[in-house]
Amino acid sequence: MAKFKDSLEYHESGRKGKIAVVPTKPCQTAADLSLAYSPGVAQPCLAIEKDPSAAYRYTAKGNLVAVVSNGTAVLGLGNLGALAGKPVMEGKGILFKRFADIDVFDIELDTEDPDEIIRTCQLLEPTFGGINLEDIKAPECFYIEETLKKTMNIPVFHDDQHGTAIISAAALLNALELVNKKIGDIRLVINGAGAAANSCAKLAIALGVKPANLIMCDSKGVIYKGRVEGMNPYKEVFAADTELRTLEEAAKGADVLYGLSVKGAFTPAMVASMNRDPIIMAMANPDPEITPEEAFAVRSDVIMATGRSDYPNQVNNVLGFPFIFRGALDVHARSINEEMKLAAVHALANLAREEVPDSVCKAYGNCKFSFGRQYIIPKPFDPRVLLHVAPAIAKAAMESGVARQPIEDMDKYVEQLESSQGMSKEIMRMIINKAKSDPKKIVFTEGDNEKILRAAQILVDENIAIPILIGDRNKVQEAMNVLNLDLQVPIVDPADSELTEVYAKELYALRQRKGLTMSEANRTMRRKSRVHFGAMMVRKGDADALLGGIDTHYPETIRPALQVIGAQEGLRSVHGLYMMVFKKGVFFLADTTVSIDPSAEELAETAILAAEKARMLDIEPRVAMLSFSNFGSVKHPHTEKVKRAVEIVKERAPELVVDGEMQSDTSVVQELLDGFTFSKLKQTANVLIFPDLNSGNICYKLLHHLGEGEAIGPILMGMDKPVHVLQRGDDVDDIVNMAAIAVVDAQQGNL
Repeated sequence: MAKFKDSLEYHESGRKGKIAVVPTKPCQTAADLSLAYSPGVAQPCLAIEKDPSAAYRYTAKGNLVAVVSNGTAVLGLGNLGALAGKPVMEGKGILFKRFADIDVFDIELDTEDPDEIIRTCQLLEPTFGGINLEDIKAPECFYIEETLKKTMNIPVFHDDQHGTAIISAAALLNALELVNKKIGDIRLVINGAGAAANSCAKLAIALGVKPANLIMCDSKGVIYKGRVEGMNPYKEVFAADTELRTLEEAAKGADVLYGLSVKGAFTPAMVASMNRDPIIMAMANPDPEITPEEAFAVRSDVIMATGRSDYPNQVNNVLGFPFIFRGALDVHARSINEEMKLAAVHALANLAREEVPDSVCKAYGNCKFSFGRQYIIPKPFDPRVLLHVAPAIAKAAMESGVARQPIEDMDKYVEQLESSQGMSKEIMRMIINKAKSDPKKIVFTEGDNEKILRAAQILVDENIAIPILIGDRNKVQEAMNVLNLDLQVPIVDPADSELTEVYAKELYALRQRKGLTMSEANRTMRRKSRVHFGAMMVRKGDADALLGGIDTHYPETIRPALQVIGAQEGLRSVHGLYMMVFKKGVFFLADTTVSIDPSAEELAETAILAAEKARMLDIEPRVAMLSFSNFGSVKHPHTEKVKRAVEIVKERAPELVVDGEMQSDTSVVQELLDGFTFSKLKQTANVLIFPDLNSGNICYKLLHHLGEGEAIGPILMGMDKPVHVLQRGDDVDDIVNMAAIAVVDAQQGNL
C-alpha cells in the first residue's frame, strides 16, 4: 500500500501530473513578444505556406510526437478508457523527453471506433513530426496502424507491438550467439497472439526464423490451419500446418519460448522438455510466465529474459521507442519501416556485446556487466543506447529512401546527440547507486522528525543506508505510528543509552581544557545536544556518518561536529560545496556555506577538496578561481589573495587543471576564455571557487531560484569523518540525497 500511496503523491505533488509546456525562446520584452506573436510571427507563416518543409525550421514540429491512445488496453489493466489512461500517456511523454529529448503531447481519444482514431490522427499531421500509438487493443490496433502508415507522411509507430518485438529480437540474436545456434535452424514458440506477439513473430521471420519453424499459441492452444474458434485475419497469418494442439506439445523440443501472455503460463515441465540451451523470454508484466528461479530449478542451461527490472535481461521498451523516434525525426522520415526496425535490433544487439563502461556499472550499484547469459540486452540507463540506436535508425531511413533530410556527417550527428544528454537527476542516481553497493550506518540527530522518518523508510526500502535514529524512544515510536511506518532501525535514546556515560567521558577528555566540566559533559550527552551524541557515535565508530540540522540553524550542527570530530589532519578549516545541476552539465560551487573570509591557503584547500568531489562522480575537474579581476587586470588585496591561492593549488596539486584569478563570465563562456590563450583552462570551468562566503552563498541561491539549477548540498568537505548538514527547508528527497552522499563519503573515506 505504501508504494501505491507514493505513486499518488508523486503524481499529485507540485504542479499536477508529470509534464508541462516550456518556452524555448525569450518572451520578456515587448520586442520579444512582437517576434513570438504578432506581427513578427507572420514571416514564418508565409515561409511555410511557400515551402511546407520550412515548418521543420520555424516550428517545433520536428521534435514533437503525439502519444495517441483510447485507453482500451492500458498496461495489464485492460480497458480503462481514455481518461484513466492519461497518466500512462504522460509517463510515455516523460520517457521520450528523458531518454531522447523529444517533446510530447499526449492525446487521449474518447472513442473505440478505429476509423475515428484514424481520422483524428490524419487531421493532426500538420502539428506533429511523428505519432506513437499506445494502449489500443488488438485487433483494432493493427488496422489503425496499417491505415495510418499508408495515408500519412510522418512516422506512425505502435510501440506495444514493435517496441517489445525489437528489444526481444536483439536479445534473441545475442542468446543464439551464446549457445551457438543459427536463427534459421531454431524452433520458436510464441505464447500470445495480441499486438506484441504478432509483431514479434513478423520480426523473428524477418531476421531469419523459418515460418515452418514458428508456432503461435493463444488461450485456445496452437493456432493451426483450419482452426475456427477465436480466429481473426491477423492470427490466420501464423496458422501452422501442424498436428500440435497445446502449448505443452509445442514447447517440446523448442529452442526458444516467447511469453506474451499471463503469469504462470509456462510450467517447469515445459522447460524440461525444450531443446538444449533453451532461450525463454517470459515477458508478461508484472509477473512473468515463469520466473528465473523456477526455470533454473529445472535446468541450468537456460537463458532467461523477462519484463522485470529486478531480474537480469529485462525486455524494456524504453530501449527502443525514444531512440527510434529520435533517429526518424532527425532525418524527417516519412515512416518507420522494417529496415529501420531491423537496424534498431542490430544496434541494440551489438551494443550489448561491447565492453560496458564503469559509468554504467556504477549507475546500477557497481554491478559488473559483460556479454553473457546474464547480460544479452543493454541497460535502459546506458547513455550509449541513444548514440547507437538513433544513428542506426537515421542511416537505415536514408538508405531505404524514407528520409527527407539526410544527415551529411554522421560523426557530427553522434556528437550532437551526445551533447544533448543532460545531467539532471543522473548525478544523484549515480550517487545513490554507489551508496547501494555498500550501505553504511547513518546517524540522524533528529530521529523524531517526520521528514527524517519518511526518508529513513526510503533509505531502508531501497537499501541505500542503515539509519540510526537519535531521540526520545517513545516520541520516535509515536511519530512512526502516526506515519504508519514499519521502520525496523536502531533508536538510540541518550537518556537511557549505555553509550552515554562512555561518550560523556570522551567529550570531557576532548574539551576539559576548553572550559568543559564533567557534569556539563554528562548533561550535554544525556539531554542537551543530540549532535554531540551523534558526532561521538561517528568518532567512536558506532556510526559511519552523521546527518543533522533539519530543525536547527547551520552553525548549531557544524559547531558540535567540529568539537567532537574536527577537521582532517593538515587542513586549516572545513569547507562547504554545492553541486548545481543544469540540463547541460553539473557545476561545483565552493565555498558556499562555511568560510566567511578565507585566506589564500584556505581557498587553495577549498579548490583541491572540490576537485576531489568532482572526481568522485567521474567528472574531470576544471577549476576556476573567481574574482572581479581577469589575470591581474586589477591590483587589489582581494585579487592578490586569489592569485596566491592559484599558486598554492598548482604547488600542492600540479596535475589539477586550475587557473585564475578570473571573472565569473570568463570561467564559463568559451568565447571569453579563448581570449586568454595563455590560460591553463582550455575549456570552460566546472569547479568554481569563490573568494568569500558572500559571493559563493549569494551565487548558488540565485542560480537555484532564478537560473533553474538543481542545488545538491550543502556538502561539507574536510571533516575527519563524514558529517553533512541538512537545511531547514529540505524535503524528504533532499534528505535521501544527502544520506546517499554521506554513505559514499563513508565508503571512500570522507573527501
